[in-house]
Parts: sequence; structure tokens; C-alpha cells
Amino acid sequence: MQQKLLLILLVVFIGNTGFSQSKIEKAEESLKQNDDSNSEVKFEGNDNASTNSDTSLLEETIGRLFVEIFAYTAYGILIESPFEKDSPSSSATLTKHPYFNSNNGNYSYEWDDHSAVGRTTISSRYIFENSRLDGNHLNINFRFYNKLALEMDYLQLWEHNPNFGYHTLALYTALAKYHRVRTKRFDGWWGIGASYVDGNVDDFGFTLGLGAEIFLGKPISIETNFNHTFINNNSINKFNALINYHIKQYKLNGGYESLKIGSQYFSTISFGLGMSF
Repeated sequence: MQQKLLLILLVVFIGNTGFSQSKIEKAEESLKQNDDSNSEVKFEGNDNASTNSDTSLLEETIGRLFVEIFAYTAYGILIESPFEKDSPSSSATLTKHPYFNSNNGNYSYEWDDHSAVGRTTISSRYIFENSRLDGNHLNINFRFYNKLALEMDYLQLWEHNPNFGYHTLALYTALAKYHRVRTKRFDGWWGIGASYVDGNVDDFGFTLGLGAEIFLGKPISIETNFNHTFINNNSINKFNALINYHIKQYKLNGGYESLKIGSQYFSTISFGLGMSF
């Protein structure tokens, strides 16, 4: 009888040890882990091998050609290809807000009373995974010169679990964005920037972003965004898919948001509102 009791206590102890942290705590711990193992690189020289420091003209020419081809291709993919310069989307103008007195989304092909030099959009979304874990997503997007934008994003998570207590985690992201595809019904962008994770992590990471919005017809659009952050030999992924309902300069939205913070996954439902001016 005593052996069975000891066995039960041992199982309970091991279970409590393995699950003595909340999801937020586990996420923070995984982001704090660094790979401290330094790989040693040894350079072995061969006294019998002769080295030639002069690069031949042929090697130099071929190398320069490959660099130019790569730069030209990258520019065409990320910025604009020569075939697009004469298309209406190349000179598309920003609208004051989606569906402003028309079926156009974020862009139109002519400058008129519906056009704007810049636009600011502020949105806030409440997200929740269950009754113990929820959060808020605040986003400010400054758009200017039709193609460029600066996005500031603040994600706050709260977790209240009777077994582990109350924990919070905040992620701050800043992205410089380029709107690569600009048509009346489609807007696609990419961006680079940085993220900061507070709390026990207290560190910065490099961030890449992609996003798009499809305007199906007044007043509906579908929006999706993805951010990937490299931090401490680990990563943070943020993905959301939203359905927007536009009412003049305002929008109501709801959808799905997936988060991977270190080793932890969060699947949340979101709903919120935004305003453009």
C-alpha cells in the first residue's frame, strides 16, 4: 500500500514539474535560450600549395555579370519590373479610404477628389484563445507617397490560470513597408523592421513581413498578414486572416490569428474596428 502511495505521489510530482509553467512562461523561456556552443573553424594551410592573389580578368567579368543579373532580378521582383512601367498600376494613387465613393480599394488609376497623398489607419483587435488567455492587438499604419508605409504594431497577451497565476507578455514591432502590387482590387506589400519582446526576454529581433488585401466589392475586403521575427536562435511568427466590413472611413473586422512565440503556439479568434484619416 505504501509503495502504491509513493508511486502516485511520484507521478503527481513529475506531472507538476513538467507542467509548472504557463504558456506565456514557456514562450519566454524558449526565447531566452541561446545557443552558446561556439563552433570552431580551423584553417589548415598547405605549404606545398601555391596561392595566386591575382584574379583573372575572366573571373572578374563573370563575377560582376552574376552580381548585376542578381541585382536586376531582385529589383524587378521586389520593386518594379520594366514590363510594369507603362501599366496603370505603376502610377496608381492612394485613395482617402477603401470604397470612397466607388468600388476602388486602396488605389485608383487617376488623381481626383477621392485621392490622397497620405493616409493613417488605426485599428484595435481583441483576441482570445480561451477563458484563460486573451489579448489586444493595436496597429498604426502610416501610408505616404502611394507606395511606402510605416507600421507600428503592439501585441499584448494576458494569461490568468488558477494553477500558475497571472502572466503577461508584450511584443512591439516596427516595419518599413513597400506596397509592391497596387491595383483597384488588390494591394500587396512586403516589409522589413524590428521587434522587441519585453518581460523576461527583454530583447530585439529582426523582422520580415508580407501582407495583402483583396477588395471583393463594396463593403467587403479580405486581409492577411504574416510577420517572421528572428530572435535568440528562435523565432516569432504572427499570422492573421481578417474579413473587413467598411463603413465610410471606418471598418469592422473579425477573423483568425495564429501566433508562434518560441516553442509555444497560440490559436486565437479576433474581432475589432479601425479608422482611416
